[in-house]
Amino acid sequence: MPADRDPRAALFYPPVKAWEVTAVSKAKPQVIDDEERERVHERVAAVDVAKDSGMVCTRLPHPSRPGARQSTVWTVRARMGAIRALGRQLARDGVEVVTLESTSDYWRIWFFVLEACGLAVQLVNAAQAKSLPGRPKTDKLDAVWLARLTEMGLLRASFVPPKAVRDLRDYTRMRTRLVQERTRCFQRLEKLLESALVKVSSVASKLTTVSAQDMIKAMIAGQRDPKVLASLARTAMKAKREELAEALDGMFDDHHGELAGMLLDHIGFLDQRIAALTARAAALAAAMPAAWGVDGDGTTGPGAGAGPDAAVLPAAARLAEIPGVSGDLARAIIAEIGLDMSRFPTAAHLVSWAGLCPSARQSGPRTRAGKKGQGNTWLRGTLGQAANGAARTQTFLGERYHRIARRRGKTKAQVAVARSILVIIWHLLKEPAARYTELGHGYYQARTDKDKKIKNHIRQIEALLGHPITVTEAG
Repeated sequence: MPADRDPRAALFYPPVKAWEVTAVSKAKPQVIDDEERERVHERVAAVDVAKDSGMVCTRLPHPSRPGARQSTVWTVRARMGAIRALGRQLARDGVEVVTLESTSDYWRIWFFVLEACGLAVQLVNAAQAKSLPGRPKTDKLDAVWLARLTEMGLLRASFVPPKAVRDLRDYTRMRTRLVQERTRCFQRLEKLLESALVKVSSVASKLTTVSAQDMIKAMIAGQRDPKVLASLARTAMKAKREELAEALDGMFDDHHGELAGMLLDHIGFLDQRIAALTARAAALAAAMPAAWGVDGDGTTGPGAGAGPDAAVLPAAARLAEIPGVSGDLARAIIAEIGLDMSRFPTAAHLVSWAGLCPSARQSGPRTRAGKKGQGNTWLRGTLGQAANGAARTQTFLGERYHRIARRRGKTKAQVAVARSILVIIWHLLKEPAARYTELGHGYYQARTDKDKKIKNHIRQIEALLGHPITVTEAG
């Protein structure tokens, strides 16, 4: 210690080595092993994909300089023959992995053809492969950058399902589009009736009911008498005949009838196509060996697992036991996430991939809520429908929805229930023998500490009144 320093300073300014020992003793180093995708590769290739061609870059060991690397860049047209020739060349060069950037749908021909050539192909999100700020932007430099990131294991591969699941996905997504188009047709029909001063949608719950469609068809056929039209009401609509007669008294003429007829014809056509797609999707899902059930005697096959003594239910049937998940929604979910849950190590990985959780934002002592990722919009929409369906049931998920909606609103409640459904789905697909178990509508209430809740209410009342209160039991 310096002679000109007060001896008491040693209490406040310990030697540097003492600080270092204290820091080492308090903060124990954390060891983190690399994931499989972070392995360094010796021979890699990358393709910067465009519509009509792709810029290919290979990174191989230098032939004459040990320890050095050599990049080769050239353009290949996006044609089957050219890509097959590329695949054979990459296989001869001993390329371990090929990286493609997910540009629109242009990556598909590259992925499928190179995969058929026996190469390990990975599809990466363009956001991960962005170049460093300030670097020039050309196709050649992008291809080289992709290759360099690939050889260092810095890219995470996107999920590309096997062919059987991709085929099922095409059918389920087409069905979803046609259902949306049918909904738009009903909206156009309602707008047409409003322009004709017909207020039937104000009395009928929706225009998809049989009673409403019978009335519209009668108006198209030339019937204009409101009482005659109201007499076509069925079941519960019969009690509203007077209201219907008032609502049907409008200015519906022949040109409205012609347009309404076209819309109904289009709706009928869509109904047929939706039914055909539904049947085709069900057949494809039943043909997947991984989706088969197992009977009580251990036999399996396309029709196995349907009996009451089944050891394992078919995959779609297992998911359909969840409240809010129908058979169509179950097949749509399988088409998006597949049946092999080894691709998602935990349920949290699947939830993150679907875009149903916020990203981590932590710096020093501050932790802030991050934005959720875009995720799989098709899967998120399907789970949103399932969550809305579960909210209308007297089940554990329905009660969970209403508990969260009271505090945080319906939108957050829908996302929370959708996340819970996806976690359940992960476990059901991870363990085929597992079955959904309903916890019951009163699950939360049965586990509520009544004494603690009473104390909380008393404390809130005392805070409002400004003086203590005493609660006594009645008689």
